[in-house]
Amino acid sequence: MLKVGLTGSIGTGKSTVSKIFERLGAYVIDADKVVHGLLKRKDIKEKIRKEFGDVFTEEGEIDRKKLAKIVFTDAEKKKKLEGILHPEVFKEIQKFFEEVEKKDPDAIAVAEIPLLIETGNYKNYDTVIVVYAPEQIQIERLTKKGMSKDEAVKRIKSQLPIDEKVKYADFVIYNTGSVEQLEKEVENVYKKLKALASKH
Repeated sequence: MLKVGLTGSIGTGKSTVSKIFERLGAYVIDADKVVHGLLKRKDIKEKIRKEFGDVFTEEGEIDRKKLAKIVFTDAEKKKKLEGILHPEVFKEIQKFFEEVEKKDPDAIAVAEIPLLIETGNYKNYDTVIVVYAPEQIQIERLTKKGMSKDEAVKRIKSQLPIDEKVKYADFVIYNTGSVEQLEKEVENVYKKLKALASKH
């Protein structure tokens, strides 16, 4: 099995690339979706309540917007939240890899992880892919999704610059044109991954 780490920055199009990989036959897990699941867990809620106080909705769920506001303006708090969530996320991803390997030893298994480089976790993968888009395009995409320009810039700046991430990549997928162009790029990379997987 080939373990692929897929990353990029906010607004570069990681999820779109993941979906194309999945369509081509790869197994995909999305760290953000894992986090959504974790935030519903009772033990995690308790830890977050202790650390961050009242960031809950009336229904007792975690208000992700409230939490995001806190952690994107306070580096210490961001570290604290990552300390609660990251070990659990990596456990889930590990479980996913084990299950995939059992059912399909020749699989290409892709983990989409926004902070793959920042956490140093990229070292645990056979191959690292970075989805690239210049900052201007990132901002345009985020504001289209309803974020203010300030908020978009803040989010982008809270991550390692995309040009830095590219230095760690085995493959770079440029998401700067049409969806058709992106699909072609992903298909090309997938062919190369298949070749790697057969030697693995």
